[in-house]
Amino acid sequence: MTKIDPILLSVYSRTFKSITDEMSLSVQKSARSPILCEAKDFVTGLYDAKGNMLEQTENLPILAFSLAPVCKYILQYFGDDIHPGDVIFHNDVFSMGNQNNDVAVYKPVFFEGKLVAWTAVKGHQADIGGAVAGGYNPAAKEVWQEALRIPPVKVWEKGKLRKDVWDLIFANIRFEMVQHDLRAQMGAATVGERRMLDLLDKYGVESFEAHKLALFDATRKMMEAEIATIPNGTYYGEGKVFYDGHNLGSQYTIRVKIEVKDRSIRFDYSETDPQTDGFVNGTFTSSASATVLTLLQMVNPDMPHNEGMIQPIEIVIPEGTILNASYPKATTFGNHLCPPNADAIVRALAPVIPDRVTAGWNHLLCALTTGIDPDKNERYVDIGFMAQKGGSGAMNGTDGYDHIGMIDASGGLMDQDYEMFEQQTPHFLLKHEYIRDSAGAGQWRGGIGVETVYRIGSDDTQVVTFGDGDFEPAFGLFGGGQGTLNSITLTYPDGSNVVPRNKDLIVGVPKGTIYQQFAGGGGGYGDPRKRDRALLAREVRDGMISPEAARDIYGLEGSDGLART
Repeated sequence: MTKIDPILLSVYSRTFKSITDEMSLSVQKSARSPILCEAKDFVTGLYDAKGNMLEQTENLPILAFSLAPVCKYILQYFGDDIHPGDVIFHNDVFSMGNQNNDVAVYKPVFFEGKLVAWTAVKGHQADIGGAVAGGYNPAAKEVWQEALRIPPVKVWEKGKLRKDVWDLIFANIRFEMVQHDLRAQMGAATVGERRMLDLLDKYGVESFEAHKLALFDATRKMMEAEIATIPNGTYYGEGKVFYDGHNLGSQYTIRVKIEVKDRSIRFDYSETDPQTDGFVNGTFTSSASATVLTLLQMVNPDMPHNEGMIQPIEIVIPEGTILNASYPKATTFGNHLCPPNADAIVRALAPVIPDRVTAGWNHLLCALTTGIDPDKNERYVDIGFMAQKGGSGAMNGTDGYDHIGMIDASGGLMDQDYEMFEQQTPHFLLKHEYIRDSAGAGQWRGGIGVETVYRIGSDDTQVVTFGDGDFEPAFGLFGGGQGTLNSITLTYPDGSNVVPRNKDLIVGVPKGTIYQQFAGGGGGYGDPRKRDRALLAREVRDGMISPEAARDIYGLEGSDGLART
């Protein structure tokens, strides 16, 4: 039996993280799409021979649980038919995928003739076939109207490209860019394989296996210790989902029952509303990821992300609910059910761990534009990352983050560079700035939202909107105020205005149309009248909070005079 060396255990833990970080940098530096190289909408991971998580670099928190379930499914799917030099693609939401656009690359790692590990990279692709360019189709009712399904398939087998499989996949995807991005993902998986082989060559398989299990055990104990600080009990929370893309006025409720018992926690969504017949449904993997990422915001941030982290967590999401739709329902919107899911969890746990939860975050409202760039005569697609990033919720002792985006992308979804936005699209940016008074007031205010305005630069532009952040503002906690709502307005060259629904497909938008979007602020925490006076005065001077709000909501005397100085 191998003796566990505590110093070497730490070396393994940090090396695993170093490997996934290097893989992440590889994707960021070699991918073509701004979705990957700027927004970092991807995850890199390292897994053992059985698909157990060794470490991940999520970039986007919603991808926290998205790779390991598929890795285990691939092992079941191929059985013994896995060999050195294989590369496997997968995106299928009905075999543990989380979203059709999120295509994963898996590479088995063999050492001395034995499967010992996997490297994997999952990234959001600029297009994945289906009826609408860009992959979001609010009119969809079933999966075939959304995307090309890719169940586990070998694109490289025993070190040789399967050209027929490769051509079949990319014959059904609009943008050549996607081929380059998936090559970047394969390259990153190869980088991870090399680093893993170096580690195995240095310490051997026996040491790796023993220390891996010890690391899982240590991380499990860390998570158990965090859970033990939550009082035992059963807690209930709800979050709302608005409009399924087909039935105006439709509304759905996510209901969670959280049971805390000593050192384990159970999230039960059995009372959540049934799946919809429209665009708005999720998968088990996307919904479980949302649960995990929300819990991770309430525990030790230095905890390693490996299999031990999730062992004390049980997640029950019955098939047929809006969070776990049955085949062949549309599910592309599933990642964006994270905000109301997180709202339900926060509302459930806020009374018992008030110092570890945030107020509500601004929900998503997004617009994807596609068309032909007239200067390049090339197709383009853009998801407008800068425009969708509202503020986060505040928490005890800390203001919310300004302009960070929805909770499922918290911190990982990077902003767009203005010049790159104008190079990669035909659009011209006119305005991008903070919105005064958009944050929910509080002793600790919510994060501030942003206004974005640009001129559309292509004829017959297609605009796809998705989200529901124009229905319910981010909620405040313990006396804090709510944030502000989102909105999108298109002003056509003839002066007419169009306000799209929050799940809409608008075709033929003319060149010269002005696109304006407000992404609202996050919720506040605590009584606004207890906010630090000097800090508040500075925010009035800086234009973040208006003199009127400072006087009427925060109770700051003389705020009109401050604004004039």
